Amino acid sequence: MHMTLKVAVSGASGYVGGEVLRVFSEHPDVEFGALTAHSSAGDRLGVHQPHLRTLADREIVETSVNTLAGHDVVVLALPHGTSGEIAAQLPPETLVLDCGADHRLASSEAWAEYYGGHHSGTWPYGMPELITADGHQRDNLLGAKRVAVPGCNVTAVTLGLQPGVAAGVVDPTDITAVLAVGYSGAGKKLATNLLASEGLGAASPYAVGGTHRHIPEIVQNLEVAGAADVKISFTPTLVPMARGILATITAPLAAGVSADEVRAAWESAYADEPFVHVLPEGQWPTTAATLGANTCLVQVAVDKKAGRVVVVSAIDNLVKGTAGAALQSMNIVLGYPETTGLQLQGVAP
Repeated sequence: MHMTLKVAVSGASGYVGGEVLRVFSEHPDVEFGALTAHSSAGDRLGVHQPHLRTLADREIVETSVNTLAGHDVVVLALPHGTSGEIAAQLPPETLVLDCGADHRLASSEAWAEYYGGHHSGTWPYGMPELITADGHQRDNLLGAKRVAVPGCNVTAVTLGLQPGVAAGVVDPTDITAVLAVGYSGAGKKLATNLLASEGLGAASPYAVGGTHRHIPEIVQNLEVAGAADVKISFTPTLVPMARGILATITAPLAAGVSADEVRAAWESAYADEPFVHVLPEGQWPTTAATLGANTCLVQVAVDKKAGRVVVVSAIDNLVKGTAGAALQSMNIVLGYPETTGLQLQGVAP
């Protein structure tokens, strides 16, 4: 397939918008149209994204329906609760990829509880590898014109645990997930707890006690993967790294299931996935190994004394956790090979 896709990116001055520009620039058929933002409108992109040298002289324009309309693809990298209104006014023939949370949840009640305000509706979910009752979520993306890109923490937990849920080898009513999260996951907002003087040399939990907004999305995904009931204790912790998520997830081992059956469930689930890789036994994922790549690295083990399955997954929160998922979904929607423009190789050391 050889065609030029004119792509507009809103929120271009933020971390997610910048990563969308970096990742999408590797696609052979992408040509950037409007680069938009709010407070930074009128600036050159290089003021806010100095690493994007080929786009540094582009002017950031005001985010509006008029500036975004007329493109083949619009990527919304806006704060939660703000993309719904704009998306509703964009032409129906435009492919819109929403990197915010506005269209991820199926339940308006869950939206009201965790986000508040008006629920903008539910779009096809942009996690191609999500296991569904009749296959995988990628089958539901073909020909879509609206795609809700998953949350980054959600991606790490879902891809980590879903093989065990789908295969019935874990009990999903007693899940514990503890995540080490890089600071870019909090965005560019100015806040005392996000200052370097506060974060360097410190690990800081946040959204503790079932309050994190990604919880209902995780529950929703695991139910899609086959769980009748999901209960999860989810605790994210900011650690002094710019990007990356390392998720440690545990759940009770189902009765009568062996360690070999557990490993087989994960290996079978991801045998043909281009971006989700189960590591050899004894090798554990690190965030460094996923830096800059659209990969999720996974390892699984059985803690026999505790009677629990332990899964560790690692992703780059800005790539597989956001921008890479958006491009991967775009490829599927438009009929490109799923891997087009997406990096498998990490950056090390």
